[in-house]
Amino acid sequence: MNFKHLRYFWTTAKAGGIMRAGEQLNTTPQTLSGQIKQLEEWLGHDLFKKRGRGLELTSEGRVALGYAEQIFALGDELEKSIRLARGQSRPLEFRVGVADSVAKSVAYRLLEPALGLAEQVHMTCHEGKFPELVAQLSLHRLDLVLADEPVSKKIGVKAFNHALGSSGMSFFSAPALRRQLDGAFPQCLHGAPMLIQGPQSSVRQQLDHWFNKHHLQPRLVGEFDDSALMNAFGREGRGVFTSPTVLEEETRAQFGVEVIGRSGELVEEFFAISVERRISHPCVAAITKAARSDLFAG
Repeated sequence: MNFKHLRYFWTTAKAGGIMRAGEQLNTTPQTLSGQIKQLEEWLGHDLFKKRGRGLELTSEGRVALGYAEQIFALGDELEKSIRLARGQSRPLEFRVGVADSVAKSVAYRLLEPALGLAEQVHMTCHEGKFPELVAQLSLHRLDLVLADEPVSKKIGVKAFNHALGSSGMSFFSAPALRRQLDGAFPQCLHGAPMLIQGPQSSVRQQLDHWFNKHHLQPRLVGEFDDSALMNAFGREGRGVFTSPTVLEEETRAQFGVEVIGRSGELVEEFFAISVERRISHPCVAAITKAARSDLFAG
């Protein structure tokens, strides 16, 4: 395809006529008409039909216009992405996917070191379901996936798990709710209102087993895929909720809640997943180093 012809067609369709498009393109109507005619011959369909003094898109013309819009929009993105002003350095691109089961506070603490590099970094974050993010990683549309589970060999994707660390779980409640709970931890959870992670969360399965092991039957008030929303309900005293112990002080300060107990039996693990066996991306290296030496050092 001659993209010059396509641009002439696109400009004419947007301008609403040959004369106006010719003025915008600084070319004669005869030349413009000839170029569009060549495109129509190449596609095998008329793209315009006359309507009074003007032109109207045919059904094929409307289809062609849709594709032309996408093509030239991508061209503009390419130009903005590649072209730099003289003397300007290009920022380091870092595309990361965060599994929606990972708490936002944990994701921030893990990702923040990437922006502390000496060189300028342009970070793009995507949140989504773990399998979908791994698929994007395999297509090299992401540099890293943060998750609370490792990628399985059964998925059939060539990716490598880089363990960042693990944390036990702490149980929190609003002060007013804590005064209503009977007994010491963990017996105080029996019959207590409970806010819990959704069934797809790796911690949820552990919690169900832990409750059974300790003969506890809390009253499930809500199940949440979004930990931030769960914590917000917990702040208002709607139920007891859990969060990684490494975020204990932050959770207490942010939501004004109390720690009612901790469990080392409940462990949430965190992984950086990449297509690299040996980490070379500076942002991924900064994340793994900070996680292992600071966030999960204890």
